[in-house]
Amino acid sequence: MLKLEQLSKVYKTGDKALTNINLSVEAGQVVGLIGPSGAGKSSLIRCINRLVEPSSGKIWLGNQEMAGLGKSALRRQRRRIGMIFQEYALVERLTVMENVLSGRLGYVPFWRSLTRRYPADDIENAYRFLDRVGLADHADKRADALSGGQRQRVGIARALAQEPDLLLVDEPTASLDPKTSRQVMRLIIELCHERGLPAIINIHDVPLAQAFVTRLVGLNQGRVVFDGAPSELSDDVLTRIYGEEDWAALRGQSGREGDNSEPPALGAKRLERAQ
Repeated sequence: MLKLEQLSKVYKTGDKALTNINLSVEAGQVVGLIGPSGAGKSSLIRCINRLVEPSSGKIWLGNQEMAGLGKSALRRQRRRIGMIFQEYALVERLTVMENVLSGRLGYVPFWRSLTRRYPADDIENAYRFLDRVGLADHADKRADALSGGQRQRVGIARALAQEPDLLLVDEPTASLDPKTSRQVMRLIIELCHERGLPAIINIHDVPLAQAFVTRLVGLNQGRVVFDGAPSELSDDVLTRIYGEEDWAALRGQSGREGDNSEPPALGAKRLERAQ
């Protein structure tokens, strides 16, 4: 379980990125983090894994408080946090298998990481994770030979290879077409449910989030302004998160553009304009 208590971040410039964030995510629960650009979504994720140092507050991952850890203890605890990135963050000249195994770097001696000689159990598990994300036949391909959707699946398999206790996902579908976006979201949700992983997904595509997650958290100017079920995301709530917009008109336009089998993205570009 992840629990944030009064988490705040003020940058040296004086900009307040986060203010008194209180948030709990239970095992197996996937939370969609939404809000306009500059709302603090990326800062929140980066504070959780301490790529950015929080100014105050506490971050609990299970029974471990993360905010006060020193460098050595932080390295050990970061192994418990799997990250899936918008731009995949793969080493393109390495094979798919080598990229997945890089998720084990925090667990193996330095000499093994240099020679890429991983324990047999790690290799066996990597094949299992690749099979789960549908890429078992691509293990020996270079990462730069894959499509965007395939690269994202490699990133998911790499995160699983860490055997994490928490999954942080930063815009996993931003560079993908609508069909692939739905496949990737479905895969992430299924894996979290199977493994009891709590997860936070930073996502701009509100309708896509509504279609897959059971809880949405809306940020505006570094504060939580909504926390509830997707069905509660009314026009008033959208205005509270994103600002004034004719949400009913946008929904109508979206409905005319799509079909019932693949709900469109409520005009993702229109939402970006609202941001």
